[in-house]
Amino acid sequence: MNFLEERILKDGIVKEGNVLKVDSFLNHQMDVNLLDEIGKEFHRRFADLNITKVLTIEASGIAIAYAVARCFNVPMVFAKKTQSINIDGDMYTTEVESFTHKNRNQVIVSKRFLSSEDKLLIVDDFLANGCALQGLLSIAELSGASVEGIGIAIEKGFQYGGRSIRNLGYRLESLAIVESMDAATQTIVFREQ
Repeated sequence: MNFLEERILKDGIVKEGNVLKVDSFLNHQMDVNLLDEIGKEFHRRFADLNITKVLTIEASGIAIAYAVARCFNVPMVFAKKTQSINIDGDMYTTEVESFTHKNRNQVIVSKRFLSSEDKLLIVDDFLANGCALQGLLSIAELSGASVEGIGIAIEKGFQYGGRSIRNLGYRLESLAIVESMDAATQTIVFREQ
């Protein structure tokens, strides 16, 4: 069992509807030491790649992507869910559906920050059905950047997102893959890796 699986068992809470709450350490209150370990682990797993940028989506992926980008010593770019007056110029846009929030968002990345020269490592906190990840892959494709790898902190292996992304031929590494979880018993079973 790895460090993230241990932390999920210790502090994660399983809710009805296949929701795994890790907000006490990963995506609301953040354990910075844990984030450093996540960054180091993704760096170890993808060290053979020539990554030029780390790409994620706001908001929960930002801290993880920062830790990873710090280890690779490259810039981190995040897709924004809303346009603001300080984003100008041409943008890559796509629409994503959120499993957690049960809504659709248009996400944007300025064309100034991604190009066909970039070799991307896409990073996010969760992978369930893969909608956010599909959106990031779409933005990468629009930019002409090459997706070298994908790093996910927690994958829900009982949902189809991971399988569909792997079937597309992407190198996808998840630190913790949840095979099953039960809200009534607070039981979480991880896939052997």
